[in-house]
Amino acid sequence: MMFKQAVVSGSVAGALLMMAGSAAASGFALIEQSGSGLGNAFAGGAASAEDASTIFYNPAGMSRLNGKQLVVAAHAILPSAKFTGTGLAGADMGGDAGGLALVPNGYFVMEVNPQLRVGLGVGAPFGLQTEYTSTWVGRAHAIKSKLETINLNPSVAYRVNDGFSLGAGINYQRVRGELTSNPAATSISSLTGSDSAWGYNLGALVNVSPQTRIGLAYRSDISYNLSGQVNFTAPLAALSGPVTLAVKMPASFSASAFHQLDDKWDVMADVSWTGWGVFKELRVLRTSGAVVQLVPENWRDTWRVAAGANHHYNDQWTARMGVAYDQTPVSDAFRTARIPDGNRSWLSVGGQYKASKASVIDFGYAHLFVDNASINSTVTAPALVGTYSSSVDILSVQYAHNF
Repeated sequence: MMFKQAVVSGSVAGALLMMAGSAAASGFALIEQSGSGLGNAFAGGAASAEDASTIFYNPAGMSRLNGKQLVVAAHAILPSAKFTGTGLAGADMGGDAGGLALVPNGYFVMEVNPQLRVGLGVGAPFGLQTEYTSTWVGRAHAIKSKLETINLNPSVAYRVNDGFSLGAGINYQRVRGELTSNPAATSISSLTGSDSAWGYNLGALVNVSPQTRIGLAYRSDISYNLSGQVNFTAPLAALSGPVTLAVKMPASFSASAFHQLDDKWDVMADVSWTGWGVFKELRVLRTSGAVVQLVPENWRDTWRVAAGANHHYNDQWTARMGVAYDQTPVSDAFRTARIPDGNRSWLSVGGQYKASKASVIDFGYAHLFVDNASINSTVTAPALVGTYSSSVDILSVQYAHNF
């Protein structure tokens, strides 16, 4: 079956938050949790702590915010993934498996007293979207796949002293999935399922000097056991029934640094680890324990490195720039049509406009150069052999209001 993935719909505080997105970090992670961070390629995310989006990157960063702040952001993500088959001239290659998606997120931080801050973040940490034409050469492997997540992240930060702050958050995460394929010439299969689970995140912020700070942040893994239904059209309709799918979202750790060179320039950098090695296989089971589908994944842990800079033209305008390199967790031997991932190199630019003391607007653009990725998938007949050429474009805007 095919694995398409997108992102989210959910609600908080009486507002309905609709999210649908395509992964722009490696695997099916969504690093796009901040409009202000995109211009720096999210470099220094655990140390910058410019606004309430620090709830996601490092909750200890809330200690730098005063009063109350509300942040809303939206990210338009346009991935492209095109398959070229070996020895398949003239065949349907599936078109572009990517598609435009919108990923919003929101945050609220409140100062309780000089030492204590509390906050709430709403976002979609995971999601990916790929969809092929229904008649493509790999339809037995995949046609449509969908993964939706929503994450509610209440958090707290405590300033121990002027040089050190700690933060922690609880994560309630909801996931929904859908997979479709054409395993037989006359039968379409679809699998749907959902589950919810809990995790946590921790952070620390060290002010080395008034100009320099270091941030450390950890997000726990989250385990799911999706329950749902597999359905087949004729002539395999008798195989339809309830199924389960166990999936674990990976833990991650980031170490970041932020340094103010002078009144005009800031520089930042970070290194992040993601424990994608937990994703060993995709095993769909009937309630009896019988295997409906088993796809080896054998992903590996990954590293991401990033560097960026800000240039403050004046009190109102700031320019941002950044670069990053993001490893793929997928090896050539286990790449599938579900997630034809490759190593990514980021090039980002952005800016900030302070309309007033209360209102700040951030915007950014990034282009991701994705390495060509070979595929030789034999988990389903006929084998799918060829190469993927991919890229991603991201445009973000964010509004922060202080009160």
